[in-house]
Amino acid sequence: MALFPANNIWPHLIATTLPRYISTTVLLMISVGAIAGVIGTLTAWFVVRYRFIGSRWLQWALLMPLAIPGYVGAYALVDLLEYAGPVQSVLRGVFGWSSARDYWFPEIRSFGAAVFVLSLSLYPYVYLLTRAAFRDQTSSVEEVARSLGALSSQRFFKINLPLARPAIAAGVAIVMMETVNDFGTVDYFAVQTLTTGIFSVWLQSSNVGGAAQLACVVLTMVILLVSLEKLSRRKMQFFNMSSKQKAVQKIRLRGLSNILAFLSCLAPVLLGFALPLIILLEHSMSNPQLFMDKGLIDATFNTVFIGTIAAIFTVILSIFMVFGMKSIKGKVPKVTMPVTTIGYAVPGAVLGVGILIPLATLDNALADAIYYLTQIDVGLIFTGTSFAIILAYIVRFFAIGQGATEAALGRISPNLEHAARSLGKNRASILKRIYLPIIKGSLGSAMLLIFVDCVKELPATLLLRPFNFNTLSTRVHEQASLEDLVNAAPAAIYISLVGLCAVVLLARANRLK
Repeated sequence: MALFPANNIWPHLIATTLPRYISTTVLLMISVGAIAGVIGTLTAWFVVRYRFIGSRWLQWALLMPLAIPGYVGAYALVDLLEYAGPVQSVLRGVFGWSSARDYWFPEIRSFGAAVFVLSLSLYPYVYLLTRAAFRDQTSSVEEVARSLGALSSQRFFKINLPLARPAIAAGVAIVMMETVNDFGTVDYFAVQTLTTGIFSVWLQSSNVGGAAQLACVVLTMVILLVSLEKLSRRKMQFFNMSSKQKAVQKIRLRGLSNILAFLSCLAPVLLGFALPLIILLEHSMSNPQLFMDKGLIDATFNTVFIGTIAAIFTVILSIFMVFGMKSIKGKVPKVTMPVTTIGYAVPGAVLGVGILIPLATLDNALADAIYYLTQIDVGLIFTGTSFAIILAYIVRFFAIGQGATEAALGRISPNLEHAARSLGKNRASILKRIYLPIIKGSLGSAMLLIFVDCVKELPATLLLRPFNFNTLSTRVHEQASLEDLVNAAPAAIYISLVGLCAVVLLARANRLK
């Protein structure tokens, strides 16, 4: 579609909006990646290496902003800081200002606000990976450095940080890819990125070819990002040479250091989770009957239905993929497995463009064939139902199911399979009676994480949903776009509660004690 568009607007895009789309997207990725990387790394370092007031519960509370999608945080921030919001209203009341001409206040719907919201929403990806990296570092290296007179800051920058670099880089890469995928936040803050450009060119200009061209630009940027991250550490290898690893003992902080560490870890939780949730609860409590609104109930049912179906099929396909590849020798698994996970790096808007048009063509051909044979008009089977959304979810989140399945199967000794084979059991029986009972816990965790991601996914859902089909994410987006935060709040709270389930799961899986 990009190479042979019906109406080629590529020259017009290059001459007008494309440079702005690309520069804004790149700057947003770098800004959010840098800030989220700093927040995630420092908070992980504090909770792993030091004991301070509240450190035990803060180490899992720091994951809570994952429960608040970026677009929900954006709506809450604007409601708090806009001209009619409580902050500016209090300032006018205290100082006697009568209008906006009497004082200066930063622009709320701006690039900086988008960076702020996305950084607070996405830093837990860096925190989670970096925390595990810091926790697994042995104390022997630090003891040697300390005996040579290295200060605490020198040990951090020259030893601990370089050893944790792969985890930090992986977390920042995920943050940057999620930033490219975001639509709700940047659209609400009127920040023009490549993702908003896809929606604008397709839905407002009715130009599918132009949307496909922008989607190719986004896909190229994502592939370059992943390739650069892998290329930057292709010659780096990290090993633990000790068979008896000694964990680093936490240092007890006192006085001012204790307070500063506590505030540094508390601030992201308050700004990224507690504050948006309080604002949403305040709006929803003004009219509790909204929680029983028919439109909200329908959206909840649709969300649970497509999220559950997508999660189940994703995990089932992951099992067959990973278990099947275990019996194949050679380079086929090494080539196939990474390719099947690239969907996670592809933004939802790109998936929407790539899935909708082929499915629509297949739909029309199938409907015409059925009508020719039976004289029955069945309508659109794929694009007229939730099939397209479920397919997009499976493609986008297949990496989660595959990663969990591969890790779980990798922990099982092959001797179990050999013993079963010696008793005459085939592979299907081995999978059913041995592997599945052992890995069902990991599969359940993966299923829940996929379900939560499906609930929060907005761009692909907006593009692929049938007419009059709303999910919680699209309902929040529609109501907030109309500046109706009261009606948007209940759906946003439902999304946040589902996200909290994932946070609890992550806390248990990573043994946050």
